Order: sequence, then structure tokens, then C-alpha cells
Amino acid sequence: MEVSFAREIEKLKLGAGETFHGEGILAVTKALLQSGVSYVGGYQGAPVSHLIDVMVQAAPDMAKLGVHVEPCTNEASAAAMLGASIMYPVRGAVTWKSIVGTNVAADALSNLASPGVMGGALIIVGEDYGEGSSVIQERTHAYAMKSTLWLMDPRPNLPSIVTCVERAFELSEASNTPVIMELRIRACHVQGAFEAKDNIAPAISGRRLLAEPAPHQYEQLAHPPVTFGHERKKSSERMTAARAFIREHRLNEVFDGAQGDVGIVVQGGLYNALIRALAELGLADAEGNCDLPIMALNVVYPLVPEEILGFAEGKRAVLVLEEGQPEYIENEIGTILRRAKSPVVLAGKDILPMAGEYTSEVMAKGVGTFLRDHLPGIGNQLGDTAYAEESEALRAEAQRLLAAPVPPRPPSFCTGCPERPFFAALKLTQQEIGPVHYSADIGCHAFATFAPFNFGNSILGYGMSLASNASVASFQQKRPLAVMGDGGFWHNGLLSGVTSRLLNGGDGVLVIMKNGYTSATGTQEVISSPDPALKLAAAEKSATHGETTIEDALKGVGVKWLRTVHTYKVSQMRDTLREAFSTKFSGLKVIVAEGECQLERQRRVKPIRAKALAEGERVVRTRFGVDEDTCTGDHSCIRLSGCPTLTVKTATDPLKTDPVAHVTNGCVGCGLCGEVAHAATLCPSFWRAEVISNPGWWDRTRSRLRRIFTLGAVA
Repeated sequence: MEVSFAREIEKLKLGAGETFHGEGILAVTKALLQSGVSYVGGYQGAPVSHLIDVMVQAAPDMAKLGVHVEPCTNEASAAAMLGASIMYPVRGAVTWKSIVGTNVAADALSNLASPGVMGGALIIVGEDYGEGSSVIQERTHAYAMKSTLWLMDPRPNLPSIVTCVERAFELSEASNTPVIMELRIRACHVQGAFEAKDNIAPAISGRRLLAEPAPHQYEQLAHPPVTFGHERKKSSERMTAARAFIREHRLNEVFDGAQGDVGIVVQGGLYNALIRALAELGLADAEGNCDLPIMALNVVYPLVPEEILGFAEGKRAVLVLEEGQPEYIENEIGTILRRAKSPVVLAGKDILPMAGEYTSEVMAKGVGTFLRDHLPGIGNQLGDTAYAEESEALRAEAQRLLAAPVPPRPPSFCTGCPERPFFAALKLTQQEIGPVHYSADIGCHAFATFAPFNFGNSILGYGMSLASNASVASFQQKRPLAVMGDGGFWHNGLLSGVTSRLLNGGDGVLVIMKNGYTSATGTQEVISSPDPALKLAAAEKSATHGETTIEDALKGVGVKWLRTVHTYKVSQMRDTLREAFSTKFSGLKVIVAEGECQLERQRRVKPIRAKALAEGERVVRTRFGVDEDTCTGDHSCIRLSGCPTLTVKTATDPLKTDPVAHVTNGCVGCGLCGEVAHAATLCPSFWRAEVISNPGWWDRTRSRLRRIFTLGAVA
């Protein structure tokens, strides 16, 4: 990973009396150290990537405290790390992106929740839900309920988030139960400040080693018959202890309001958006003071019946603002009110959307409807209609200024991405053999599902592409194709896909995009990353000096048909694909498509180039372009490559009515456009040039000679 978090790491060293300024996820990182955590692990994924990334880069400083930091190969291995807290009084925290990461970790979480924990165990998940989401629209709440794990959803401001992290460990220890803390995208990146505390060196750590292991206690294992007793403990002892702790320490917050006949119960993570909505309705000010009583649930599971009944007492109606479906919180509150024979009217999903993100606009409409029904005195004077009209007017004005609808801009590969050439080669291959069943995977390569490639019949999970077409191979004349990245290969693909296919003797083609990193999540290293410093450190730890490669792993499990092709060699890749689909060899065929992530390459090359330029050294940069006199305007090059810098422009020749191809200044000189033109036998309109900065005498002489001969040829 080439991104530096040097400035953020320094903030982790702040002590008592100092003020921390920064974003939400970094505040979480600091709160972990203030809580005396012994170990931290996790798997990268937005929006919580920074937590593990910062910890990895700050590992030397963490070691001084005795904190063990471990980037895990997947979420299941991260969740399993918390097993250290089952038998030892040590605090541990792990992190990943939810809901996809929680799906992967589910087995370990169930087996962790059954015996419970002795030391505080905290799981920090990025609740990637709503308009900015990049994953399946599901919620972590279901996992918390099914496994009896407490779920926190803190108000999105730094003091509240830090307090909840610290209290989460205490809650976990008081109830012997792991705690999940969900953080939405906006909470992870909210900016703010809080008063720091001194970091706490854990009592048991890498610097304070235990002399003896924990004694064997069968009742602390997730194994029958003791698991039957675990279930009873969950619903009686642990739940009771958790509710007592939540109530005693007032983890949920109640904000009074003048209009006491009604009230709002809201998930803590939605509190900021609610206040914004109420401000638009004229019911709250910029400081957050509100006319309506609000109960902010920083702990959304379990709920405390006494708190709910206390808030509902004396009110004629209560509105529950709960994002997503099913309405777990609303149903639980309804059960609490029914069992207490409370006359309070409960509103929620009957007037608010069942699915989708609860933005301020959505909540303003719902609150307006609720108040007109139950508090008409002020409900009929609200500004929600004006707010909606203002929003609609802004949209109309934007459309007027644009003069035409904005064309859709689906996500795409970065300029110079080494994965794009492979898909160009696949397009050329399918022009010859026809379409094949394509199993897509999670990662940058999933952008091939969009134009101009339009590949993909399924996406089943990270590293699951090969496994997903196991049965397809049995009823297709053509061999199915699966594509995964090296991150997905190490995460899940090697075992779930490759070894399973080998075990069953199945046919098919697998392409592994070997760009060197788990790129889509921030280019974190994997075991086969090309970083020499990382390899050296790993070699020193293991006392071996051999590099771990994808090819070695494939050969080791028994793959017989294996090819490694550089992705920019489009013709060679096309020929290799053709061979894979036509060979008489029956069995798994694997193509390793090698080409380093362009972002990582640019991060490495740009500082080197800048330093060389500053020192007056000769620097050569490659550029590609299109000769518009030669270009026919057929645009096959664009349809085959999809490069963002390869576009069209109006021809200067008045006799050419069609626009010609054009390469913008964003070109990084990868050469794909020329490779595609050659492989597809397109027009020879692409040219390659070398832009030389700080040229030497030979460069200048050669340039003069070229100009002389060019002018002579023209004359």
C-alpha cells in the first residue's frame, strides 16, 4: 500500500489534555488505544479501511504499547481472532465491511457468541448501506439478533463515537458478550474534535507475556452439549446484564422537547440527518435544540423495555425512524408496548419507506405526515411542503442549466488499468468463438459488467466466481469462464473454487487478475504483492527466502493447465483464451493475467519523476495519440478498450462528417489503444511519442535532424 498515513499516525499519540481533530474512523482508532486494547485485526473494505490501514502503518508504535496488529486474509479469520478473549481477560477489536464481510465471518461469530467472552470483544463494521453503498442492501441488525451479539449505532459525532467505543468494551465484559458497532459512511468520515486521553498499555500483551496458558474449561467451547446451556445464558444472564449496563450508564440518550405529546425514537446513526430534517421543518435550530422529544438509540440491540416505556409515558404517539427492512426495532418496541398494555400509538414504516436510505428529505416528509396525524396544532404549520418544493425547484433548475439530461456515467476502470486489456482480448476472442457463460467476482474487474464490455452472468461473492459456475459446466457446450482478482483468490477463491473444481474433476476456465493488491479496497498488500520490503520482512519471519506466488499455489494444489500472460499483450492474451476454450485437455484451465495496478504504479513513479525533474535529469514520458487524417471514424478502438482518455472530437477536415478518435492529456502511456488496434487489425491511426524533459545534446540533435528530414519530405 503506497498511501501514507504518517500525519494520522501522529494523532494517535495524543494524550490527556490535548485535542484530537480528524475524521470518525480515525477517532475510533484512537479510542481503541485509549481503551487498552491488546490486539487488533481486520479485513479491508470501505468505509472502515483506514482503521486497519493506519494500524498497519503504525505497527512500530503499537508494538511499544504491546498491541498486536494483524491484517487478516478474510473476515472469517478476523472474527476468529476474537477467540483470544474467550479464555483470557484481554480486549480485542476487529473490523470489516458489512454486510458482505459479516456474511463471510458468520460462522466464527456464531461460535464466538455461544460461549461468550471474558475480555472485551468489539467488532467494528462499516455499515455500507444507502445511496453511497457499494454492496448488497442488507443490515447487520439481523446477525446481531440471530447470534445474540449487542449492536451499537452511535450518534455521528466524534465525542459520541469515542465514548461508545470505550463503553463497548465495558458492556462486553459486563455481559460476557461480543459487541458490534456499526458505522455508516457519513459517520466514518464525519469531521470533528474530542478531548484525548492517554493511551493505555494492556496488562496482557506482547510486552507483558503470560507464563501459562488458560486452563481447559469445556463449558467455554462452542460444542454440544454445553451449547444448549449457552443458549439459556444468552437470553437470561447475558441479556439481563447487558440491559442493566445500558440503563445504568445511559448509553441511549433522551433529548427533551416542548411538544411532549409525541416523541421520536431514532437510530443513533440517523440522528444528524433527523436534526437537519427538523431544522427544515422549523422544529430545531442549528445547535440541535428541538421542539420534539427524541430518544437516540446508541444501542439498537438489545433494547431496554424500561427505557422505551419511560420515554413513551404520557405521549399519545411515538414515531420510530429505522432505516431498512425488516423493521426490527419498530417490531421490538411494538412488542414492549403491547406487553405493557401501553395505549401509545406507534408509527414507523406505515408512513416512511420500507427500503432505502433515510435522508433528511425522506425524514422531513415522514415527520410531517406523523405530526399532521398526531399533533395537528403544529403539523399543519410545518415547512415540509415548502422544503419538498424547494428541492424539486433545485432539480428543475439544474436540468434547465444543463439544457439536456446528464448522460449516465457508470463506474469504470482507471486510466491505464491493466485489467482493461484483458477484457479487450476477451471481446476479440468472443468475436471468434461466440459468447460464453461469464461468472464475475467482487473487485475492480467487476467494472467489466458495464459498457463497453458488458460481461457477466452472476456475481455471488468475493472469490466465489469459479464456484458459482460449477454446475453450469455440466449443461453448457462451451466451457464457462470465471474471473477473479488476486485479492479474491487468496480471500476465498483458492479453496472454494480451485480445489473444489479439482476435487470434482470439473472443466472450465479461470482467469486470475494478478495486479498485486486488493485494489478495490485501497490497494492493500496480499501474500503475493510485489513489494520487496514486504517480501523481505515475510522471509525473515518465516526463515525462508522463497516468494509466495499465485502460480506456486496453483501448482501445489494440482493445477495442470496453467499460463501466465501479461495483460497488455492483447494478441497473446487472445490466443491464450482461444486455446483455453478449444484445447482437448479436460479439467480446470487457469490463466494468470499479470499487470500491476496502475494507481500503485503511478504512486510509485510520480515522486521519482518529480525528483528527477527537480534535479534536472532527463525524464521520458510516453504519450499516444490518433492521426485524424488516417482515422476513419469507425470507433472500433473505443468499443474494444473503453479507456476514459480515448474519446472523440470533431474532425478538422470538413469532408469528414463523423467525429474522429482522440486521446486526451489524461493518457498515462499504457499503450492499450495501439495494442488493441494491432490485435484487432484496425486502422493504423495510432501514434506513439516520447515527451522528453531536460533533453540531452543527443536528444536535441536527433530532434533537429527529424525536423529537417520531415520538412524535406513535405517539400
